[in-house]
Amino acid sequence: MLQDHCASELRVHLANSLPLPSTVNRPRIDLIVFVINLHSKYSLRNVEECLSHVDSSFFLGKVCFLATGAGQENHCSIHQNTVIKLAHTYRSPLLFCDLEVESFRAIVAQRLVRMLQICAGHVPGISAVNLLSLLRRSDSPPSKEL
Repeated sequence: MLQDHCASELRVHLANSLPLPSTVNRPRIDLIVFVINLHSKYSLRNVEECLSHVDSSFFLGKVCFLATGAGQENHCSIHQNTVIKLAHTYRSPLLFCDLEVESFRAIVAQRLVRMLQICAGHVPGISAVNLLSLLRRSDSPPSKEL
């Protein structure tokens, strides 16, 4: 999804789980996107297990949750409120996406690329720490009310 929408200065690496192997020489990590398939309880368990391997400093704007399968609620094994609470617990942005719909895929890819550009320092005047407040909708409740 992201490879078609990424600017040339951004590199995207995929991992199925954490921790990453320490023997691999890799570039700095600017953003971690945890993908949760709402149709799979295993997906949520895997993300929950991986979260313990992420340094707490990353939760200052460099972690995002992406919930897929949101368009088919009747087939979901994971309730959307569960994922909302998880994102709230880690004070991290949450995006919902139905990957079956091309227009939704393109919009979410654009948002993720923009988030990555911000986290990588490619957007002057905006830092990763500001992401949560920038992504919050004006009609959403303050974080302590979620």
